[in-house]
Amino acid sequence: MKNRWIALYVENQVGVLAKVSGLFSAKSYNLQTLTVGTTEQEDVSRMTISVKADDVTFEQIKKQLNAMVEVIKVIDLTTIPIHMKEILYATVHGLDSVGKTEAFQIAEVFDRGGSVKICDIGGDTVLFECTLTENKNNELIALLKSRFKKVQIVRGGAVAVEAISRSNR
Repeated sequence: MKNRWIALYVENQVGVLAKVSGLFSAKSYNLQTLTVGTTEQEDVSRMTISVKADDVTFEQIKKQLNAMVEVIKVIDLTTIPIHMKEILYATVHGLDSVGKTEAFQIAEVFDRGGSVKICDIGGDTVLFECTLTENKNNELIALLKSRFKKVQIVRGGAVAVEAISRSNR
């Protein structure tokens, strides 16, 4: 099974998110991430969905989504060039001054144009705010867990959009 990505344009109405997520739960498809927000048209929302599935199951998912009345368009992002970011907050607790310094150094190493920063700091706690790719966020989490004893993670899911430039293909 592979990670697959779908972008859905849907009618921006009450209950549409529940219907889409209900389709996944009714068929026992496990959503990895789901983000949704309005587009430039207030009556249209775009969802970015990540699901781990084999080829046959993924084709069924796309067909079932296309069959929903509220779905305007389904885009398979799995094999096309995309830009993708995932929001993540990581809180590291129990830090002394050496640990805080190390936390700031880790943020500097992962930062690429403002994608990782320390956004809050307290007595023995530091809060990271990260907008990296899912894989980079996984690497950051692994590093934080290897360096610090108490790490709390909050992931917000990924948002993806098709690439424009041919240089990304």
